[in-house]
Amino acid sequence: MSLPPGPRCGAVRGTAPGGAPNSRRSATRRRLFDAAVTLIAEQGFSATTVDEIADRAGVAKGTVYYNFASKNVLYEELLRDGLDQLADSLQHAADTTAGRGGTRIDALDAMIRAGLDFIARSPALTQLYVAELWRTNRSWRATVASVRGRALTVVESVLRDAVRTGELSDELDIPLTASALLGMVLVAALDWLSFQPDRSVEEVHASLARLVQGRVGARPPQEGRCGAPGATA
Repeated sequence: MSLPPGPRCGAVRGTAPGGAPNSRRSATRRRLFDAAVTLIAEQGFSATTVDEIADRAGVAKGTVYYNFASKNVLYEELLRDGLDQLADSLQHAADTTAGRGGTRIDALDAMIRAGLDFIARSPALTQLYVAELWRTNRSWRATVASVRGRALTVVESVLRDAVRTGELSDELDIPLTASALLGMVLVAALDWLSFQPDRSVEEVHASLARLVQGRVGARPPQEGRCGAPGATA
């Protein structure tokens, strides 16, 4: 599994020994991210060694330490990089919808699809992120909270505009709703990929979109039917 390409290359900048350009440095870090996310998803963080990451990435062990001070730092930067890309995907979906003149509900729908597409490309990364949400004793907890907050801010902004324009009720709890929407997409996508892989992304998107648009309730009773208004005993 490989992460989708993105503009970020982590915290370390500059050039590698021998004058290698930043693009080569970025490509090396991407290979290390790809190797680490796959191995950690397969066997856990503690069981994954730097030697294994280097071997999977096809680089020398020293290259890992040149780019990252430790395995912990590599993992922290991996989470930051991936979740920043998710936030960028959500923002792009919202901006594109607004540019076409769509409503805020349309933007939420587009963001759901963008989230599903991202997770389908990066299931191992998503699995690791969801697992980290339940751990409070990690050194990278603050980083996870920060990048999670960035993704939530994108969703909250659209929700806030929807309330302002009357598309959604002003009784809406915006922070909680944003968390619920993001969590719904993450968990539903992982369940889809793990247990219902025969379904298409279009099917999953349509089901989640119906939830957001409030179309999951039963049809109102029709007059004349037994037990309905206008019916006779």
